[in-house]
Amino acid sequence: MAQSPIRQIDPAPPPIALPTMYDLPSEDPEEPGLPDEFHLWQADLLSYTFVPENYAADRIFVASDLYLYYDPQHTRWHKRPDWFAVVGVPRFYADRDLRLSYVIWQEKVPPIVVVELLSPSTRSEDLGKRKRRGEQPTKWEVYEQILAIPYYVLFDRYRDQLRAFQLVNGRYQPLDLTERKVWIPELKMGLALWQGEFRGQERQWLRWYDAEGNWIPTEAERERQQKELALKLVEQEQQRAEQEQQRAEQERQRAEQERQRAEQERQQKELALQRTEKLAARLQALGIDPNSLE
Repeated sequence: MAQSPIRQIDPAPPPIALPTMYDLPSEDPEEPGLPDEFHLWQADLLSYTFVPENYAADRIFVASDLYLYYDPQHTRWHKRPDWFAVVGVPRFYADRDLRLSYVIWQEKVPPIVVVELLSPSTRSEDLGKRKRRGEQPTKWEVYEQILAIPYYVLFDRYRDQLRAFQLVNGRYQPLDLTERKVWIPELKMGLALWQGEFRGQERQWLRWYDAEGNWIPTEAERERQQKELALKLVEQEQQRAEQEQQRAEQERQRAEQERQRAEQERQQKELALQRTEKLAARLQALGIDPNSLE
């Protein structure tokens, strides 16, 4: 009787090893453009003032012009936001490495807010008006439909114009910015236009403010405030010491005046006693007993 052949079981295919941030570039030779000074400085100001109170510093990641990879099926597709923030992830990759790029299928957490700084060459794309070119989705589509980033903020420095969109039911809805402010309750912070000087440039800047409406200071501003506070405390201590010295001098003067009054009273009593003794001597010389006089 012929034996049936043993059925060979094909081994399971190995899992696909997706590229990591170490494999994916942070710069593309076909997209060599670098940000200008404003893009660099504005991104710095956003990073310096991004201090959400409900997240620890080591669980906050912010970046500017860092490639954001979003599709594990198309591992080379990416977007390069002008600035974005992620909360709830380690500040360093695996708590030790500086990130070369942000790979969404590794990180698992999308940004909570993205900021784009409009320029003539990117305006249409940033505003979602550019049509898809080929297979890769537009920046607007990635932020809205693929990553579902809750807040999308745009700042036009040429017009000092602020726009913002919030994700509602899977679509970006424009926010009312009559006060030119964007409040993000999940962060307990907001974004607004600030007229001030940063890096020696006086203009309108986009920066973060807290729940009390105060501008969140940069590290340099905090250091300056601390120095000013320390100087103020030193001045107050000097004033207190001077006041104490003045009070001590006043006390010394009062004590001296009391001593002088006491001395005057003693001298007056001594003079009165001398006069009394002289008068008694004269009366005795006249044969009058001073004690017999009322």
